[in-house]
Amino acid sequence: MPPYRLIIGDKNLSSWSLRAWLLMRQFGLPFEEVAIRLDQPDSQSQIGQYSPAGRVPILQCGEQTIWDSLAITEFLAERHPALPIWPRDAAARARARAVAAEMHAGFAAMREELPFDCRTNLPLPALSQAARSDIARIQEIWRTAHRERLGGGVFLFGEFSAADAMFAPVAVRFVQHGVTLDELCRDYAAALFRLPAMEQWLADADAEVKQLSG
Repeated sequence: MPPYRLIIGDKNLSSWSLRAWLLMRQFGLPFEEVAIRLDQPDSQSQIGQYSPAGRVPILQCGEQTIWDSLAITEFLAERHPALPIWPRDAAARARARAVAAEMHAGFAAMREELPFDCRTNLPLPALSQAARSDIARIQEIWRTAHRERLGGGVFLFGEFSAADAMFAPVAVRFVQHGVTLDELCRDYAAALFRLPAMEQWLADADAEVKQLSG
């Protein structure tokens, strides 16, 4: 039995679940997946069986239960120090943690006005100034990370890291809603979409939607 159990929500709807799931899949950490449908009458009671916080994702490891995607990330980084879950370079690691925390805590207008949905060709709503400012700041984060990093690689800090997992759902929002991005940001979003784990998540989300609509 895998050492981890990851409790997630619908793949088409749960951006926070994607962050933990993508991180674990990309780094080859085996886990048992438990999916809970969201927005159902019994969703909260089902989630409550695993965590009193009432939100996904939730990671179980033996007798330990860790909720919140950033806490899960740090837990896994401590348990697997050989994996570059955070960048190896200390300065890059500090910057990666800072932008991950900014993503974790902010951009409320963008989240509200561009709902997470893995289906393609979604309508782009008329965005508020606050949402447009959020989008501009996110692109600035992406451009700055690419400009300042050392070495090769297509991700924010060269190799795929937890920072990229934190921004992957944002890329889904931007691409599926057709948000206008500059070339560098388009290329970065495309690189995230090419990750094998991201391809699997999107395929699973598509199958999920078809099953529910059928």
